Amino acid sequence: MLVILAAGVVVGVQTYGEKVADYKNLLWTLDQIILFIFLVEIIIKMTAESPHPMRYFRDPWNIFDFTIVAVCYMALLLPDLDGAFVAVFRLARVMRVFRLVRAIPKLRMLVDTLLKSIPSIGYVAVLLSVIFYIYATMGVFLFRDNDPVHFGYLQNSMLSLFRVVTLDNWTDIMYINMYGCDHENYGYSAAKGCTEPQGFGFGAAFYFVSFVLIGTMIVLNLFIGVIMNSMDEARKDARQLSDLESALREETLQDELARISDELDEMRQRIDSISGRHGKK
Repeated sequence: MLVILAAGVVVGVQTYGEKVADYKNLLWTLDQIILFIFLVEIIIKMTAESPHPMRYFRDPWNIFDFTIVAVCYMALLLPDLDGAFVAVFRLARVMRVFRLVRAIPKLRMLVDTLLKSIPSIGYVAVLLSVIFYIYATMGVFLFRDNDPVHFGYLQNSMLSLFRVVTLDNWTDIMYINMYGCDHENYGYSAAKGCTEPQGFGFGAAFYFVSFVLIGTMIVLNLFIGVIMNSMDEARKDARQLSDLESALREETLQDELARISDELDEMRQRIDSISGRHGKK
């Protein structure tokens, strides 16, 4: 965990560029030491799987670790790289910090929960996409002439609705279409596209308020509900696994005690047998 944190600090310090130019060699040396420690860790884990070292790759986290280390060493072995690979190399160095998730069990459980939630989240995302598409299309048909900046095209309309669903000054967009794009407090100039101002009044208010209620208050909260449900399931699985491990340990201990008891009985019988022979003599 300390090495992972050190890797994050080194990468963060290197982002200061010329301000840390005097420590460039030191930072490079520290980075190589950290990378070597990660390599040794991989070798130890693969050796522990002997005589089947490839079992190391059965764990997705091990594949993640191996990929990061491999990319970093490829960058060292191939110094003359194009810009795209340099970007991948830098991303790999930053992603080393993500290994902290594996080192902390609680964080790992959170990530596992998110991964388990992906199928259910996908269905919620499809529902949200349908709502976005319907409202975006309606927005283009209704507000395109009055507000071409936000609803001139379908992609602009969807981006504007994303701003609305995140509640980022969404009322400004609503007021533009309620009172017209030429409104002195909420509108914009003709140079920006306000050539056919038209206020839609209550109709625009109903459009935006209904979208906020459906998109933000209901659908987005479904994401939270799915994640919380997956979190409960993950906790139950972890509890069942812990109980199973405890039961196995207890069963193993009882078997060991029974074996020792049998050996003691056998030894006692041998001693009694030997004592009986000596008594006869």
